[in-house]
This record gives sequence, structure tokens and C-alpha cells, in this order.
Amino acid sequence: MFVIRCPYCGDRDMVEFTYGGDASKKHPDNIEEPDQAVWQAHVYERDNPRGWHLEWWQHTSGCRSWVKVARNTLTHEIAGTAAADEPLALPVSEDAS
Repeated sequence: MFVIRCPYCGDRDMVEFTYGGDASKKHPDNIEEPDQAVWQAHVYERDNPRGWHLEWWQHTSGCRSWVKVARNTLTHEIAGTAAADEPLALPVSEDAS
């Protein structure tokens, strides 16, 4: 298990949160006339990232707010958190060239 810092409640155990998906994925354009294939890919086709990743977590057993989390999927290390409407950058990987 790991600890997630809620911007409103402070440090909390991860069991208080529910994973909400990829926070770096953008919604498709043209919402008024959606292309079913585009939306199917958006909803169901996911990457399985290795390393640093931006994620959505909801503080379901607390304030119920959505939180952006920069988390390493290999080590579960958390580099930072932010409120849903705030920017959050991923750390620079040591093996990046």
C-alpha cells in the first residue's frame, strides 16, 4: 500500500481512494457528433505504462474530490499530487536521454 496526499485532507492511505484512470488522456474532439470507433478506442483501449504516469484518483472515503497523481507504476512512488483543475508535471526519468 501507499499514501496519497489529498490537496484538501492531507496524507491518506490509498484504501481511501478509488483509481479513476489515465489523467493524461484527452477526450476526443467533436463531442456533438461522436464517431463510435473513436469513442470506443478512447474508453476501452488503454496503454499499460511502465514508470511515471499521471493518474486520476477519487478520495471516495474522504472529501470525494478528484486528485491528479504522478505515480511510478513500477515502484508506486508518488512524485506529487494536485487538485483536478491544477497542472501537475511528471518527474524527469533518470534513464531518459
